[in-house]
Amino acid sequence: MDANTIRQKFLDFQAQHGHTVIQPAPLVLENDPTTLFTGSGMQPLLPYLLGKDHPEGTRLCDSQPCLRLQDIEDVGDPRHTTVFEMLGNWSLGDYFKEEQIRNFFTFLTKEVGLDPKKIYVTCFIGNEKYGIPRDTEAAEIWQKVFAEAGIEAGIAEMGSAEDGNKRGIKPGERIFYYDDKENWWSRGGGCDSTPIGDPCGPDSEVFYDFGEELQDEAKYGLAHPASDGARFMEIGNQVFMQYRRLEDGSFEELEKKNVDFGGGLERIAAAAIGSFDVFKTSMMQPIIEKLEEISGKSYDNNTDEMRVIADHIRGAYLLAAQGLAPSNKAHGYAMRRLVRRAILRALDLGISANFLSEIVPIIAENYRELPDSILTRREGALDALLREENAFRKTLNRGLSELSKLARITKGYQELGELAKDSKILSGNDLFKLQDTYGFPLELSVEECYREGIELTKDYLKEFEAALAEQRARSQTASKGMFKGGLEDHGEQTVKYHTACHLLLAALQKLISPDIVQKGSNITADRVRFDFNLDHKMTPEEKSAVEDQVNEWIEADLPIVFDEYDKAYARDTLKAHGQFWDKYPDILKVYTVGDFDNPISREVCGGPHVEHTGVLGHFKIKKEESSSAGVRRIKAILE
Repeated sequence: MDANTIRQKFLDFQAQHGHTVIQPAPLVLENDPTTLFTGSGMQPLLPYLLGKDHPEGTRLCDSQPCLRLQDIEDVGDPRHTTVFEMLGNWSLGDYFKEEQIRNFFTFLTKEVGLDPKKIYVTCFIGNEKYGIPRDTEAAEIWQKVFAEAGIEAGIAEMGSAEDGNKRGIKPGERIFYYDDKENWWSRGGGCDSTPIGDPCGPDSEVFYDFGEELQDEAKYGLAHPASDGARFMEIGNQVFMQYRRLEDGSFEELEKKNVDFGGGLERIAAAAIGSFDVFKTSMMQPIIEKLEEISGKSYDNNTDEMRVIADHIRGAYLLAAQGLAPSNKAHGYAMRRLVRRAILRALDLGISANFLSEIVPIIAENYRELPDSILTRREGALDALLREENAFRKTLNRGLSELSKLARITKGYQELGELAKDSKILSGNDLFKLQDTYGFPLELSVEECYREGIELTKDYLKEFEAALAEQRARSQTASKGMFKGGLEDHGEQTVKYHTACHLLLAALQKLISPDIVQKGSNITADRVRFDFNLDHKMTPEEKSAVEDQVNEWIEADLPIVFDEYDKAYARDTLKAHGQFWDKYPDILKVYTVGDFDNPISREVCGGPHVEHTGVLGHFKIKKEESSSAGVRRIKAILE
């Protein structure tokens, strides 16, 4: 059974049991500053789990795309991913443990077709310190459910996961009690960390057994559900919110109890095909097969590289399809990191030509069932990712060329890399220059040096970090001196006016004269005041045309990204607009509005700016007047 079928079966099954199917939330939540991305199915529903009435009722379900970058370094094993889809159902003061446990077991065994003999579950052991009893209710319900399926399910007490590594499981055991590190849910973690006033409670996790042969006892200890070994994989978690923490730190039972269920679509799909490797499911396998085709290498011999590529490009596609663009800021930086890590792994596979044009359509097809309400920019997703791939490959080519220069055994290149005479030893300063000036990543420099037999100094990493710290200090000083930009503050509205100022200059250059430059600006939270060179008073038609052009760009909701570049590259290659090239630092920020290869505006600027133009509102020129000889002044507002 493929993942798309499982998703639809889950939603249909829950609808048959009285649940309203709600739309998933975007990966970037507008009103949640606590995290970059939606990292769980319940995150968008937290206000309703905290007591707010949901407009769709008390029984809800959805399938929520999630992104967790904290797992990025673990990608490469059979089950960790940064992007995944969470099947979820909720009871807001409606049904509780009995109906939830029975329904999930029925869905797994009857709808998906999993073997009930391979299902194991965990429950909360209780906490004497706070007087919270063990969850015998959930354990006994599970015991009855297994018995009805012809399975005698023994109950065992594990304690901690570490205790389980030593004890293992005994014949006939299927239900296990664990402590609050494993089977207690709150926004803060275990019982001690539960925030005052928050709903919380025990949970019951469901695991699938992929076989005794997968347990590595030497590495992980004896097999049990909460082990880090490969034998058991968690496929769902049922949180029973039945308590609230009080001001004195104690807990009381809630009158209105909630159920919060989340199950990993990819993991359930892996169980459905009997493979502990989630990259062999229908969401991943077509990507893997295409990578095998274009690289000429097998998945079995290149699992790490292909898993990283498949996972990271899925995440990057979802972000691009929601209108994000790679940049060096917050969400855009995370997206850039995913794309570039994938490209580096593609190089490891020998894929030197652009490959996203072959991979992204496969991913788009897998997500065709997701609603347009969250994937609002499907059509432009591939182009956004291709621009980043092309830009990064140019970066890599420049870096490789410079690395080759630095490694030459000639006196002529000594001053470039501070090389010792007649040696091939590179220092951390050399590697920093490659990254700082050419964007060539440190890890790739080290890898290339290893491949080419180029020796590195013993303390190259410390040298690199020292150079990085020095550059940051220089940049901060330069920013304070060079890039004040006339901003009164960095409040939200002031930042909007700063972006509007860039659009205004671009419109003046496009419609009035390409020779127009900024002669001064003053930006507050109430208006923008912009001075520019012009030898005549603007006509009403000119003012109207400029105003209309700025509003057209605002309505187009164009992306705004920035990156740091070598000064010469920014000026000569990117053709960035700037007035003080002789005074700018060697590395500077460049902001681009619109399509990267054909931008509306590209300026040297210290920022900050909004991430897309659509948030600005309506641009209105209030006044155009003389400022001084040959200089005009526009005062404008955003309505």
